[in-house]
Amino acid sequence: MVFFTQNVPQSGKGTTVSAESQRTEEESVEAREEVREEPSENGAAASTDGEHLVELYKKMILIRTFEEATQRGFRQGKIGGYLHVYIGQEAVATGFLDAYKEGDRVITAYRDHPHVLLLGSDPKKVMAELYGKGTGIVKGKGGSMHLFDVERGFMGGYGIVGGHIPLGVGFAYAMRYQQTDNITQLYLGDGSMHNGAFHEAANISGLWGKDGMNPCLFIVENNQYGMGTSVARSTAMTDLAAKFDAYGIENEKVDGMDLEAVLEAAHRTAEKVRETGRPYAVEALTYRTAPHGAADFFEKYRTKDEVKKWRERDPIGLLEHKLLERDILDEEKLEEIKGEMKETINEVVSFANESEEPPIEELYSDVYAGQDEYLGEE
Repeated sequence: MVFFTQNVPQSGKGTTVSAESQRTEEESVEAREEVREEPSENGAAASTDGEHLVELYKKMILIRTFEEATQRGFRQGKIGGYLHVYIGQEAVATGFLDAYKEGDRVITAYRDHPHVLLLGSDPKKVMAELYGKGTGIVKGKGGSMHLFDVERGFMGGYGIVGGHIPLGVGFAYAMRYQQTDNITQLYLGDGSMHNGAFHEAANISGLWGKDGMNPCLFIVENNQYGMGTSVARSTAMTDLAAKFDAYGIENEKVDGMDLEAVLEAAHRTAEKVRETGRPYAVEALTYRTAPHGAADFFEKYRTKDEVKKWRERDPIGLLEHKLLERDILDEEKLEEIKGEMKETINEVVSFANESEEPPIEELYSDVYAGQDEYLGEE
């Protein structure tokens, strides 16, 4: 396999109108696939401890193996509803959540499995949730798109596009109001940026940030498509980071396929937000090599050749290349790690399969009205 590093410039501010925004869709795709062999400008060459890289590699393999298992579960009819996997994007959440500190808050949209796993939630409970079992992380009532683990700072995955963005901004304000140094990591997709909720939330975040009252780190996971619509077909202004300029929020881009580049950007920007109380935005250029959702079988909106080119920059493959090149791990150890994670996920799936369905009474717990009110009884 040939490995490349995408040419992604680091910029504190986006331009008013990017050159890319004036290209045709075909030219935009070609530009996003542009590659070069030297290290990325935004931190790919940053010094990273080998042992730490190995630990993060294990986490990325866990996520990939977990997601592949969920796809099988969906096809077997064991996972109902919607299912959106993170395959191809693992470096983004892995890198940014490495900058998480106790007391911080994390909120994201519906592609949420890796975020909760990286924060330390039990994979067995997460898989059981997807299977709709009573042992699930939210008792089988949330499913794939609505995972929560408040004790670990995960304030939810949200199925309503853009609906979680104002909530994340509110969390950030609350933490500074309580005079803590905690921050909110707010993950959003490229598609949600054309939603009114994004613009309203970004505006008030920038406004509160002028007084140091909104330590919100916006992380735009630009995987090139909002469902089946490419960025170039959904907005005339394809420089997504630059959209934050309108709200006085500093911003930059990062190569979201390169874990080391993400790590450098994540720690630097998280610390800046923590110190200043001002919001900051990072557009992580990435790509989901899996379909939009598990039922998205045909993928008529993109070509096989496009997917193939992006798979050459698979974030796990890029990291493996670095680990081998630096003599941190050898091929045998890489396979051993993959085998261990496969065993772990096999146990996770067995737990989900063997768990009991939630009792019918669970319909009436954790809601505003009890069983009697629902049934019209006193």
